[in-house]
Amino acid sequence: MRQLDAAPVAVECLRPLAGGASRDLWAFDARLPDGRVERLVVRRDPPGHHVQSSRRDEFALLGAVGAAGLPVPRVRWCEEDATVLGAPFFVMDFVEGETLARRLLRDAEYAAARAALPRQLAAALAGIHALDPARPALGFLPRPPMGETPAAAELVRYEQIFRAIAADPHPALELALRWLAPQPPAPAALTVVHGDYRVGNVIFGPEGLRAVLDWELAHVGDPLEDVGWLCVRSWRFGADDRPAGGLCQREEFFAAYEHAGGRPVDPAAVRWWEVFGNLKWAIICIMQARTFLDGAVKSVELASLGRRVAEMELELLELTEA
Repeated sequence: MRQLDAAPVAVECLRPLAGGASRDLWAFDARLPDGRVERLVVRRDPPGHHVQSSRRDEFALLGAVGAAGLPVPRVRWCEEDATVLGAPFFVMDFVEGETLARRLLRDAEYAAARAALPRQLAAALAGIHALDPARPALGFLPRPPMGETPAAAELVRYEQIFRAIAADPHPALELALRWLAPQPPAPAALTVVHGDYRVGNVIFGPEGLRAVLDWELAHVGDPLEDVGWLCVRSWRFGADDRPAGGLCQREEFFAAYEHAGGRPVDPAAVRWWEVFGNLKWAIICIMQARTFLDGAVKSVELASLGRRVAEMELELLELTEA
């Protein structure tokens, strides 16, 4: 009531939203005294999670991205007092649309969206990378240490996480670390990086892109990290003949990104980031499984993610042998 400057406010149609194993998402309608209805979403930290990030920072980033005219939900307010809902959270506008990537890549009603999305996703990504990371409003974003390339810094960071949490040996991941370590690419520039840019993290309709979601892994780094992440096999959702997000060939997306004003694409650097992306996703799956195994969160989804590590191990063997 305080945030909407109205009393009383009735909360109606509260319902969980699918997607996102690391954050709680709930949609609800706020009915105001004059009969108007605000359709809103609350994004909350679930307790006991190994994947840590700040809702305040994500809220600020979404505000900055939205102010730049990029397609994101409008953020409304942020609450860091955990006593309100049991964990920090923020509220944003509800954006109508679909989020299930398998529907996007298979259903006939989204044929036009599949055709439009390579260009739309490339344009949105170029816009993200055009944000000035030196702006004081973005000063909270993690960035690589002085004198260290983003690739080298990210590799060290995820290797440290892997060493700390892996309960079992993973020879394929060890081989990937050895393949990546001698050849980290140097970026042409440091930009804002979304960190999880893929078709599973967007809202779309029959016409294509409506909003980019899930900014919790954003940081300052190499823009080609996002390009390589989009090409990770897991984000094709079975459409392996179209390696850029299950939508098109890599070269088509590279060209669309450059045409939209993105940085020049070095395919060798993107390949490094694609290999790294598979390693990163494998380590995140181990993290999610540990959250379940340690008893912090009872979730079949988190438990099942641990079994997916084998998929990335096979992909890493194929990528590093080619």
